[in-house]
Amino acid sequence: MPAGEGAYPRAYVLDTSVLMHEPTALFRFEEHDLYLPAAVLRELDAAKQGVSEEARNVRQVSRFLDALLSGAGPEELDAGLPLSPVAVGERPSGRLYFLRDGGDRGDDAILAAALALRERLSPATVVLVSKDINLRIQATVAGLRAEDYHSDQVLDDVDLLYRGMREVPGWDEGMSLPAPPEGEAGYAPAECVYSSGREGIITAVSATGEAEARAVGDFRSGGDSVWGIHARNREQNFALNLLLDPGIDFVSLLGPAGTGKTLLALAAGLAQTFDDARYREIVMTRATVAIGEDIGYLPGTEEEKMTPWMGALMDNLEVLAGPGQGGGWHQAATRDVLQSRIRIRSLSFMRGRTFLDRYLILDEAQNLTAKQMKTLITRAGPGTKVVCLGNIGQIDTPYLTETTSGLTYMVDRFRSWPHAGHITLQRGERSRLADYASEVL
Repeated sequence: MPAGEGAYPRAYVLDTSVLMHEPTALFRFEEHDLYLPAAVLRELDAAKQGVSEEARNVRQVSRFLDALLSGAGPEELDAGLPLSPVAVGERPSGRLYFLRDGGDRGDDAILAAALALRERLSPATVVLVSKDINLRIQATVAGLRAEDYHSDQVLDDVDLLYRGMREVPGWDEGMSLPAPPEGEAGYAPAECVYSSGREGIITAVSATGEAEARAVGDFRSGGDSVWGIHARNREQNFALNLLLDPGIDFVSLLGPAGTGKTLLALAAGLAQTFDDARYREIVMTRATVAIGEDIGYLPGTEEEKMTPWMGALMDNLEVLAGPGQGGGWHQAATRDVLQSRIRIRSLSFMRGRTFLDRYLILDEAQNLTAKQMKTLITRAGPGTKVVCLGNIGQIDTPYLTETTSGLTYMVDRFRSWPHAGHITLQRGERSRLADYASEVL
């Protein structure tokens, strides 16, 4: 038995899916030893080609492994490679071993290697770590302990996610914001607060936790409109205030379908682009993850390829163009004018770009990883506002969950930044049919 294998109560076998999802997973197991089956190395080699996020991650894993193996001979491999010298931001004390037996590839080979290791290391506990649910099921049925990879989770429970607004009972005109009740989180900058007699957005939070709030504009029926659109509930009114605030550079809107995320973001963007000349144009993009069967490659330019994914944009543009007094031709002309200031871009070509004075809308953001979200948001130059829309209850990307989505990550990380705002929309406003269907189906 190699030195160190019996020193710790657990040994972890990593599946390919974990490394493809997060290359730095190699350094996240602290004092525990890691084992990589030969089948994992072969799968990594097969997945290294291409420009996808998974292929980039695989190439990064290969660079980590190459650095770890540099100068290592048979004796060093048997004794385990120390992970700490190559670790990124972590200082694990465990070692990395390679399971070199077996020439097959796939889940069966990985499972067989983990089972053989369990017999060899008994009575130590061997744990197979995988993002693949089916592999975890197979391992459990075979009597092997299996776990999901948890180090990428932003929260233990999605119910703990920051909602962006809270009720403050008893708060009224001329009164200071009372301290939050014991057990509740402190106020956050740009958090929306309300009571039966007042609504506001926090402008500053002192070191002692005291908060100041300004009154919000009223965009509901009877108040001002934004490009002809009125807010239909309190959450939408707060959202419009955040979207129109020049001091807020990043806005995230969460909520199920029909809560008005895209319509509100687009209306605020048009108002600030055409009426206020605050932005040069609106840039829209989204994660291109199909719900059903893939329809194959799409012809045309970048914008033409993205058009089929932008049905929500076209639907909302028809609403915002309005019927017009000139009839159908007037509405078509208005829609053409609006589209002339809207650019549709693919996430695949975001690297290296910088957006100046743009209003950037990212739709279906729940399907992006934290790394992809970082890639997009760091494209923002001076004068650019980024708006992220999504529903973490509808994640279509493999291996992403509500607690590991890049959108969840951004909401949590941007909570304390005074130039970021967030609202969770809850009430559907499409139609009574859509509302009823959401409730009973």
